[in-house]
Amino acid sequence: MVLKLTQSYTETQRNRKQAISSLESKSNQHAHALAREAAETEEMQDAIQSLTQQKEEHISRRDQLKQDIASVQASIKQRREAQAAHQRSLDAQARHNIPELRFWEHCLGLRIEGTGVEDVLRFVYVCVDDPDAEKECYFDLAMGGKEYEVAGTKPKLERESVEEVQERLNESRELGGFLKGMRSLFVQAMKA
Repeated sequence: MVLKLTQSYTETQRNRKQAISSLESKSNQHAHALAREAAETEEMQDAIQSLTQQKEEHISRRDQLKQDIASVQASIKQRREAQAAHQRSLDAQARHNIPELRFWEHCLGLRIEGTGVEDVLRFVYVCVDDPDAEKECYFDLAMGGKEYEVAGTKPKLERESVEEVQERLNESRELGGFLKGMRSLFVQAMKA
């Protein structure tokens, strides 16, 4: 019986060792699983923090863009209003210019044309030559600089006479007197 007891005790010891070994193995697996889950949780928290930070940066950028858009829209609105006011001013001035232009066309036999060159206008006179009323005389006036300059005439006029009339224009800035003076020069050139 002692032998049976000893065998039973040995077997119990072996079963216990196996049970302890099995429990240690399960405990180690559980510890590894817990460590893995803790690492995954930390990674997830880092990812959440990173995404939260990105979201805040995007919101801040969006708000800045909204402010920039509002500023640009206000600037555009202000420019449009200024442009509309300027256009109304030009329209009001044009109402006054049309009768004056018609006066110059009828009384001086004058028409104004573009030359295709920026800041240069062509002033064409008719009814300058008594025998041929349809004959045209013209001069080109460059208006882009500080002072006006007669760029060319047809027929050719004396340069001194043209410069004299041109100087009066640059001093007074009165176009009416200048146009009359140029017409007189053309009349004299046709009579000569």
